[in-house]
Amino acid sequence: MIEAAYLHIPFCHHICHYCDFNKVFFKNQPVMPYLEKMRDEMKQTVERYPANDLKTIFVGGGTPTALDEKQLTYFLESIHESFPVHDVKEFTFEANPNELTEEKLRILHAYGVDRLSIGVQTFNEQLLEKIGRVHSNQQAFQAVDEARKIGFRNISLDLMYSLPGQTISDFKETLDIAFSLDVEHISAYSLIIEPKTVFYNLMNKGKLRVPSQDDEAFMYEMLMDEMDKHGYSQYEISNFARSGYESLHNLTYWDNNDYYGIGAGAHSYIDGIRRSNIAPLKKYMQAVTETNHAYLDEISVSKVERMEEEMFLGLRKTNGVNKASFYEKYKVEMNDVFSEPIKEYTNKGLLEQTESSLRLTKKGRFLGNEVFQAFIGGI
Repeated sequence: MIEAAYLHIPFCHHICHYCDFNKVFFKNQPVMPYLEKMRDEMKQTVERYPANDLKTIFVGGGTPTALDEKQLTYFLESIHESFPVHDVKEFTFEANPNELTEEKLRILHAYGVDRLSIGVQTFNEQLLEKIGRVHSNQQAFQAVDEARKIGFRNISLDLMYSLPGQTISDFKETLDIAFSLDVEHISAYSLIIEPKTVFYNLMNKGKLRVPSQDDEAFMYEMLMDEMDKHGYSQYEISNFARSGYESLHNLTYWDNNDYYGIGAGAHSYIDGIRRSNIAPLKKYMQAVTETNHAYLDEISVSKVERMEEEMFLGLRKTNGVNKASFYEKYKVEMNDVFSEPIKEYTNKGLLEQTESSLRLTKKGRFLGNEVFQAFIGGI
């Protein structure tokens, strides 16, 4: 049962210093030919795997709002041709504040987009410049305000912390401003320095200073406390929502359920097979034309690997991994399969068991990656 569809728009007008996603500069790119091939891939995919059970659509990038109004309309019409948009429970579009014009917002709303994920990252304008963002605070405020006027009732902000030069008070100020906007959902991610990024090159040259691990831990502790004070429940390591506004799409990933991946470099998981699409645009477009798909590789996931993924994905959720659901999927008890890491990290105070689930402790949420690694390759 395929419940989610991810669609990738790789174009950006500007490349941020921390970004390692599949993306290209917008200028001189074959935007419309790419969108046409995405349209073909959508049709080809649902012919093989019908979208009868689809619950969520998520358009990410890149920067989907880099598309102009004509391109955006064409793309949204393509989605409607292949997917039952009117039946889905959540249709998310990623956006940059400086690109959310009133006309684009009206187009998105008219075509059924009901959730915006706005990449703010920080409300400190000096930090915005330092990380390579080109929008202003005023543009972020205006984007939220315009979206509200047009009828969007589910808005998420993306924030980052542990940024170069960021202080604890800087992050506290960003959180306070975010709360003042009264959005339904906030994601907050610690900066990870990835290869092939501007920050990675600066770090290798000794020219990048980031907060200490102690400061990063303090920021995360403060994040959790402030979210709780302001009525946002933590439902995943980096995600907080008002009641009923959790990201249904991302929960599909963390529940280890099936999803489509459409577009250059997109990933899918269907019937126990993980597929990665070709990332370079021209090769992607050529593959869709010549082979009726864009797969770079296909990996059949074994039962053991599925159980491992169930753990390291599911433990990201505050509620953790449900024992009954695990047994229903795999016909074995979670505690029998993973007794050693469960015992070790429970003794370390990073895991805890309830009657129905296994989950990270509050301390464990900051050290989650260490815990996740313990569930890989140990069976």
